[in-house]
This record gives sequence, structure tokens and C-alpha cells, in this order.
Amino acid sequence: MLVDRQYWAGRRVLVTGHTGFKGAWLSLWLSELGAEVTGLSLRADDPSLFRQIGAESLVRHIEGDIRNAALVDAVVADAQPQTVFHLAAQPLVRLSYDEPRETFATNVQGTAHVLDACRRVTGLEAIVAVTSDKCYHNNEWVWPYRETDALGGHDPYSASKAAAEIVIASYRQSFFSGEGSALLASVRAGNVIGGGDWAHDRLVPDIVRAIVAGEAVKIRSPHAVRPWQHVFEALGGYLMIAQHLANGEARFATAWNFGPSPSDARPVSWIVERMIARWGSGSYELTGNGGRHEAGLLKLDCSKAQAELGWRPAFDLNATIDRIIDWHKAHAAGRDALGVSRDQLSDYHSRMNAALQESERT
Repeated sequence: MLVDRQYWAGRRVLVTGHTGFKGAWLSLWLSELGAEVTGLSLRADDPSLFRQIGAESLVRHIEGDIRNAALVDAVVADAQPQTVFHLAAQPLVRLSYDEPRETFATNVQGTAHVLDACRRVTGLEAIVAVTSDKCYHNNEWVWPYRETDALGGHDPYSASKAAAEIVIASYRQSFFSGEGSALLASVRAGNVIGGGDWAHDRLVPDIVRAIVAGEAVKIRSPHAVRPWQHVFEALGGYLMIAQHLANGEARFATAWNFGPSPSDARPVSWIVERMIARWGSGSYELTGNGGRHEAGLLKLDCSKAQAELGWRPAFDLNATIDRIIDWHKAHAAGRDALGVSRDQLSDYHSRMNAALQESERT
């Protein structure tokens, strides 16, 4: 199923976490598709992609905390969405060690607040709840994780995402499986990277900041392997799932992995060296991780999405790095961030649909 502009045009969509990196890109994509987007999120950071592209003029922008159940109820009831994308989260592993209670409150209780508000919306058709590849119990083995593998988490962030998956499954079985009810899916993406990410303590923005400042990039775990993918790959999968759910296809109301090709699960050092080479300057140094546990090896099995959705990555990791560097070099040169972002998104949308058409032919 292609991502269909006619389908999204005029559709009422609620995006939680729309001021974050993934949320801002999704909001821009939905806006480009003609959807009527309401966003609920904390205040946008400065800098952030949300601010740089002027996303507050593209969506109905509401600032608020999903830990506030009454606020969530009011926003969802007022928006009367047909589709909901729940992205709002505390998204950083290392921050979860400093703020474990806040991490669980946002990622677990906040998810319950959003889903509970959704069950009282007449006309709601589809809910896509975003968790993480880190929701799996990580055995540090070479085999990629499938959607049926055990959930778990060593650090508070990973544990909170596993717990959120349990909440989602409970709401699906209890409230979103009856005749005429909305359908609910969870989506587990690999490490998404792309232009416009300014989060602290995250690899790609840390690399960009260091290169621009003329400083050495500080690397904690150079040998850690992650399923790196462009943010568009995951978001395109989310849009496809939402279309199937809205069509009433109950078999899609389950958990889904979205990750790169197996060859693009690369160590941190590869990403750093490739970005430095592509930028044309920079260096890095090792710092250690302060004794805090971080997964050393994590891969995703995406055969389910490939077989049942026809979903395929449109970029390999080299192409992904190229587009990140292009976006940030354009930003450093003072180019209009919205125009650059629209160009990259339009190019990806065309490539994605072309890949889908090719998979349907074969």
C-alpha cells in the first residue's frame, strides 16, 4: 500500500510529541499530505527542527504534558482525531538513569493516558503507538529480534518501553478489538537518524555540534552496534500501518519492527568516521560511558513488515549519512530549513513509493 496523498488530505490527525525530532518530521510530512494536524507536546527545544521549519504554522500546536491526564482527555476530545500517532516520550537512555521516575511516568503512564482518552472518541479509526527497538530483552546475541521475542530492559528507558508495549497490548485487547472500534498497533523502530536532530547525548547531533565547533567528537562506545536508519524509513512505515488500520484491517493491529537492511547494523565508530569523512573535517576521542550499562549489540528482524506491508528501506546507510550532512551543511550555510526539509521529504516519498511498487511487481 502506497502512502496516499488523497487518503490523508483533510484527515484529522493527532500527533503527540510533535515538537520532537521524529514528531516534527512526521508533522511536516502529514502537512505536506494535506492532513489537518493537531499536536500535543512539551515546549520545543531551541534549537529544534520544529522551530527551524516553523512547524507551529503548519499544525495546530498545543503545549502540554502527557502525564497530565485531564489535559490529554481535553485535547483528544477537542481534536476528535480520525488517526492518532503517539510519539511523546522521554527518549534518551542515559537521561533515564538520572530521571527514572519521570521516564516511567511519561513513557508508561503517559501512554495509558493517551490510549484511555482515545477510547472515548467517536469516529477514531487508527492509533499508532511508537515504542522502541530497545523494548526487547537484550541477550547481546547476533540474531535480530522479532516482534514475538521477549520484552524487557536493563536501563529505565528500555524497561519503560517494554512496559509501554504491555500497556498497549492490554488496551488493544480490552478496548480496541470490538466491532467498529479503532484499531491499535505498536511500532518499534531502530536508531533513527536524520537532518534536524539537535538532541543532547545522541550520537549524530553530538557529531554535528563537535564538527561545527571544531572540537573532537566524544565517543563512549565505539564498538556498540545499532540498527541505524533514516528517520523517513520509520515514519513511512508508520503511515502505511495507519492506512491499513483505518481501512479496518484488524490483522495489522499488532506490533511491527522497522529497521535497516542487515548490512546497515553498524558500530558507532563507523558512523563517526563516515560522517567526518563526508563533512571533510573533524576528529574523535574515546571517553567511556561512566559505568552505565548500554546495550552492545542490537539488531531487528523486519521480515514481517517486508512480507505483509511490502515495506523496504529506500536508503542504505551511506545514502542516509549523505542526506544528514547535506541537511546540516545547508543549515550552516543559512539556507531555509523548511525548504531543505521539504526537498528531502519529497525525494524520499517518491523513492519510497517507487520501492513499494517494485516490491508489488516482484
